[in-house]
Amino acid sequence: MPRVAGCDPGTSSLDILALETGAGEDRVFAQVRIEPDELRADPTLPIQWLREHGPFDLIAGPSGYGLPLVRAEDCTDAQLALMSLVRPDEPAAKGVSGFSAVVRAFRDSGLPVVFLPGVIHLPTVPAHRKLNRIDLGTADKVCVAALALAQHNSDEPALVAEFGSAFTALLVLKDKQIVDGLGGTCGPLGGMSGGAWDGETAYLLSPLEKRDLFRGGLADIADRELALAAFRESFGRAVSGLLSDHGFRDVYYGGTLFRTHGDFTQQALGELSGEWYRLHYAGDLPGAWVKHAAQGAALIAEGLCGGTFAPLVESLKLRDATGTALDWLQHPRAAEVRAAFGV
Repeated sequence: MPRVAGCDPGTSSLDILALETGAGEDRVFAQVRIEPDELRADPTLPIQWLREHGPFDLIAGPSGYGLPLVRAEDCTDAQLALMSLVRPDEPAAKGVSGFSAVVRAFRDSGLPVVFLPGVIHLPTVPAHRKLNRIDLGTADKVCVAALALAQHNSDEPALVAEFGSAFTALLVLKDKQIVDGLGGTCGPLGGMSGGAWDGETAYLLSPLEKRDLFRGGLADIADRELALAAFRESFGRAVSGLLSDHGFRDVYYGGTLFRTHGDFTQQALGELSGEWYRLHYAGDLPGAWVKHAAQGAALIAEGLCGGTFAPLVESLKLRDATGTALDWLQHPRAAEVRAAFGV
């Protein structure tokens, strides 16, 4: 009977869900939400909570841009940096520095923690879709896809739309595998993010800081009607683009912004024609109220322990994840970037 936990280090909070499975029953026995101000004051709060509710067989830790299933005891400082991707000249990047402190606390905790891959680490995504990309979907988006697959158990091609508090991400599923994605600043307009960047805008705003990636979204657009029109159309265009390549009909949706700004997200989903698309809420585990990524992370941890969700882990090819998020950059200066992160 595996006892596991999963974490979602989202922008709005860090959520943890503890799960116990066995004898045909999956039981959420504890969950918590830790607010950003609390984490900044004490990055070890999640560790304290986990110790109080343990022991655990495995904990899926906060993984940021992801690592290929690296155990905490094997995680190097260079790999820690790859999960946050903050330039060496900006070590105190607002917001992200707090994430780095939390991840370090997990790494040094002595608990059975594993860091999960992002979409770009997965062998199920063809190489040509990875070129010059870093964020095709962070590790927490992989967890949301795992939850949707576990809840709906369909072999049909599908899209997972995750409306995060900062970013909107889209992942494509085929044969219960992730084969494509638009994440972070590659995706549509988000709650904080302006969505896919215009290179000329980036050039004129440079030198960019990490916090600039969290600007230009709904929170920065004062005109509500303008924000709604941009959000709705940006989402519809991104979905249509992926549809042209993959031909899915089912769309699984969820995320923090869906819960806090349902009017915006429902109108965005309304851009998808009911004559073609079949919309499904991603779903929640019985009794769970934490964010979807924390729920999915717990399912992945349970599957990695050989439990009920082992087939889900095998389908997603998580054990075959490889490389780093920087491997596919083709720019002439890419070697400098990789060298700065010890890659």
